[in-house]
Amino acid sequence: MPSTRRRFLTLAASTALVPSVLNMANAQTYPAKPVRFVVGFPAGGPNSILAGLAGDWLAAKLGQPFQIVHKPGKSGNIATAEVVRAAPDGDTILLGGPANAIGASLYPDLPYVFLRDMQPVAGITREALVLVVNPGVPAKTVPELLAYAKANPAAIKIASTGSGSAPHVTAELLKQLTGLNLEVVHYAGGGPALNAIINGEAQMMFEPMSASIIPVRAGKLRALAVTTTTPSSALPGIPPMTAAVPGYDASAATGIAVPKGTPTEIVELLNKTMQLAFNDAGFQAKVAETGGAPLPGSSADFAKLMAAETEKWGNVVKTAAIKAE
Repeated sequence: MPSTRRRFLTLAASTALVPSVLNMANAQTYPAKPVRFVVGFPAGGPNSILAGLAGDWLAAKLGQPFQIVHKPGKSGNIATAEVVRAAPDGDTILLGGPANAIGASLYPDLPYVFLRDMQPVAGITREALVLVVNPGVPAKTVPELLAYAKANPAAIKIASTGSGSAPHVTAELLKQLTGLNLEVVHYAGGGPALNAIINGEAQMMFEPMSASIIPVRAGKLRALAVTTTTPSSALPGIPPMTAAVPGYDASAATGIAVPKGTPTEIVELLNKTMQLAFNDAGFQAKVAETGGAPLPGSSADFAKLMAAETEKWGNVVKTAAIKAE
């Protein structure tokens, strides 16, 4: 009888170990084939560039191609839905970011909940937006702009890349914190919005650093502030918004996510591999070229950040009654 009991306990223990053994085996052999790295925006844009940087790094370190697959449409929702439905085996990953945080409130009928159905893995960059104005605007600081806008509200139009986009919600955050009542004009994407402010059709805009830095350096736009709470080395001398508007803090945090249920060992492997990049001078230089700052941390850190961003932008969307186009 004792012998039978011992055999039973041994069998039970070995059976309990099967999932962890399989997970360890998965991590040791991962990736066994090319990984699909899904991006919810068109090729050539900032998101595509960031995915390329991370994908090239992961491929070099893990020994398999990380193939960038563009699935644009509905502010990244088409791409996210595809990855949510993918097998949780690490063979399909997503470039996640501001669109996911904003979209949680902007699109209440989505067939998924990002924070429930996706597992944030690792950050890549955190990019400031820049408050830029047309050079014809008689303001060279944020306080001067706020005073001018309050005295001449009809003279200031804010350019946006679309309802619920990062440039839109960051502008709405400014309106909520300052009481400004300014018109927001939505354009069909970043290019048309940028042209509108350069040409003077609109007078101000919150534009991602990666898109605004070249026209600012060329003198086509005037930068008044960055939206992060600290200055950016990419635009030395430009103060943070919070210096003039207490409590203002906005940035585009972008990283990697996988379907919920992906083995912990694979999540940790991807995360640890990305952490190596943040200590590599070459990778840091490439990130700096995009206008962003490296976003190191554990998968739990990135999940916490995405949850905080979702709550913050959800409040802005609801307060401003923003509707998807």
